[in-house]
Amino acid sequence: MEVVQLQRQFLDFLTSLYREGFLDDQFVQLQKLQDDSNPDFVLEVVSLFFEDSEKLLNNLAAALQQQFVDFKQVDAHVHQFKGSSSSIGAYRVKDACVHFRNFCEDKNLDGCLKCLQHVKNEYYLVKNKLETLFRLEQQILAAGGKVPVIP
Repeated sequence: MEVVQLQRQFLDFLTSLYREGFLDDQFVQLQKLQDDSNPDFVLEVVSLFFEDSEKLLNNLAAALQQQFVDFKQVDAHVHQFKGSSSSIGAYRVKDACVHFRNFCEDKNLDGCLKCLQHVKNEYYLVKNKLETLFRLEQQILAAGGKVPVIP
């Protein structure tokens, strides 16, 4: 596929991620920090987010399966997840965490369990979308092109 087509596809896909609320302006800020001296910056930051998120989701699931749920601990995990989601611009994950924290505050186990499922769904959706975005980046670079950024 021609470089120009790949670049157009990349920009269209990235624009759809903003339009559909998967990403917010924080992701643009991350992209602005990437330059020739650190060409994999965004990929590295997002990969760390993926690693941390998997651990947090496992910790949340384990904490909510205890006989006596420590809602402060659950809330601390959700707060951490909200912060890391926000730092990469994963808007829908962050938003799901905001709702999750309300159920933690109310010590509502059923609400927390439903929110955990919702947070997981949003996380895996954005993870899949970002992995697709990074594959497009690699195709552009492999074809000798430069990865476009939204102005």
